[in-house]
Amino acid sequence: MRAFAVLLAILFVACDAIPGRVATFTSSPTAVTSVAPATATPTASVTPTATPSPSPTPSPSPKPIAEMLAQIDAEKLDGHLRALTGVQSRHPLHPGHAKAVAYLMEQLSAIPGVAVQDIPTSYNGVRLDNIFATINPLAGSGTAGAGWGMICAHYDSTANRTRGWNPATDPAPGADDNATGTAALLEYARILAADRASLRMPIVLAFFDGEEYFFKGSLAYLQSLPTPTPYRWVINIDMVGFNPLADRLDLVYYTAKSAALRDRVKEANQRYQIGISPLVEQLATSDAFILDAAPFGLVGGIPSVALVQRYGEIDGTFPGNFTFHTVNDTPDKITNKRLWLKAAKLTLATALELARGGAQL
Repeated sequence: MRAFAVLLAILFVACDAIPGRVATFTSSPTAVTSVAPATATPTASVTPTATPSPSPTPSPSPKPIAEMLAQIDAEKLDGHLRALTGVQSRHPLHPGHAKAVAYLMEQLSAIPGVAVQDIPTSYNGVRLDNIFATINPLAGSGTAGAGWGMICAHYDSTANRTRGWNPATDPAPGADDNATGTAALLEYARILAADRASLRMPIVLAFFDGEEYFFKGSLAYLQSLPTPTPYRWVINIDMVGFNPLADRLDLVYYTAKSAALRDRVKEANQRYQIGISPLVEQLATSDAFILDAAPFGLVGGIPSVALVQRYGEIDGTFPGNFTFHTVNDTPDKITNKRLWLKAAKLTLATALELARGGAQL
């Protein structure tokens, strides 16, 4: 309840803090009209900066999910991470932020079958860029009324735990937080675009900005959605590359409405022998677990979960990560690339099961 009250307070503050929010936030990622509910059709007050690339020839039959997971390329993940950290900082006040936006748009727009949008907003006069990559089912493959699914990660970074840090000029490489999750989304775009024939609902890959401002990008997007929301589930991947002790992740879920989605994640971990252990359930009851999934789960009432390493208390399965939110969150601190790959696989496995079944949680 404390977290819910905090979120409601932030929601009211954010409504007043974001200039022109009604006009700015009326766009939603593109969806096939035969799939998305009529109320979810974008009203397009913001013109997308990129258009869908030509669709690839679909596979004759859907590949098994296990084969899809094997397509996640660890070298590609690492390459994206190094490109994202190479801009020095992805903080919205830093010049590197624009370079990161350009990189994401370039990578996504080059993938056939992906519809890409940069939908800007602002917080306290600072521009934020929420980037959406939508993978729609092929025409005739969708299930009417199935809604949409979302996989999200924030790409902005901060080093505000470094003494004297200046966000406009100083580095904030954000390797673990959250180039790891952002790189995973880029891989999902590549893999899912070639699998559209198996999808029964659109999957929106949301690259949120402003998470380090206390999830202002994702909160603003939630405020833009119609009622009822078109989203049926949200999976958030954030900080999944550091842990020299164990292949541990926390599975954060928001209210009882998210329990069924939580269980689907746990089942996928077993079914596909992904091997995350321990996978620790955490019910989000305080702002200690505020992530981009939080607005959707606590305010929007959408089934929402987050996969995240334990970044607080030290125990026998986690030594504590003392580099996040500092200038030392660099690629060499990604000490468990095996865990990173497993987190990427578990997220994709769950999303594919849901999207192929047109799941209603």
